[in-house]
Amino acid sequence: MLLKLVPDRTHVGFIKLRFAALILSALLVVGSIAALFTLGLNFGVDFKGGVTIEVADDEPIDIGAVRETVSGLGLGTVDVQAIQDFAGAEEAVLVKISQQEVDDPEAGEDANETAQQEANQQVQDALRTLLGDGIDFRKIEVVGPTVSGELIQKGAIAVALAIAMMLIYIWLRFEWQFSLGAIVALVHDVIITLGMFAVTRLEFNLAIIAAILTIVGYSMNDTVVVYDRVRENLRKFKQKPLAELLDVSINDTLSRTVMTSLTTMLALVVLVVFGGEVLRGFTLAMIWGVVIGTYSSIFVASPFLLTTNVKRDWSKAAAQTV
Repeated sequence: MLLKLVPDRTHVGFIKLRFAALILSALLVVGSIAALFTLGLNFGVDFKGGVTIEVADDEPIDIGAVRETVSGLGLGTVDVQAIQDFAGAEEAVLVKISQQEVDDPEAGEDANETAQQEANQQVQDALRTLLGDGIDFRKIEVVGPTVSGELIQKGAIAVALAIAMMLIYIWLRFEWQFSLGAIVALVHDVIITLGMFAVTRLEFNLAIIAAILTIVGYSMNDTVVVYDRVRENLRKFKQKPLAELLDVSINDTLSRTVMTSLTTMLALVVLVVFGGEVLRGFTLAMIWGVVIGTYSSIFVASPFLLTTNVKRDWSKAAAQTV
């Protein structure tokens, strides 16, 4: 027996809910922008510089003792996290130290980098004294202020270029009305995702940039599937009101949308449970992206076609050129 989560023929009135969805999206976007300006993002070591050290031991590590020892070094902001194995036992400890800067403004970047290296060595020596010489330093990363600044710039450029390339792709594949709707949905998804990170204070690092780029691709793929059916129905139903035609198109692709989202979500939930602390931020961003991307393809990108008043004669002209 074939399992069907969504019937073959559904008649959900999505377009009737567009005004409620518009209010919800406006509140989320405005709230996200406000959170970004007031709270800001909780940048990780990748973007603000500092030291990340992952240490493991054969014996269970007292995370409280590690936090107290490292905090006592007077190196500024310290973050100590437990990394758990599949069984939930503490397997290792992740120590993050904020960027070290020399008080002398004339010292230059070399002095700051030297201070950062010295802080790194202090933390390692303190951990060896506390836990013994047999501990295993799995990962040691030192990111200076120059590198972190470049990473912020390149991350922003990567997201902007991804959205721009998607705009060109949709413009070439569909009419300009479709491309505007798709880009509005993408910007909507990115802003709300950034707002989610500002509110939850989850660490924002390079892995999150990768997650945002993945969200852009996922959301666009979902939107293209719906738009393909819209264009097909524009040629098929010459007299059907546009709002009704959009409802038909969304319902036609609803089964595919639900199945794709659920199967993706299953894989992500497994990563949240078993992926450990290192992958948690990336995975949570992806889960949020699947939810918001599915929502925007149905309630943002599709209803936007009503605003731009996409016409059937354009689809007819496109059909003649194929």
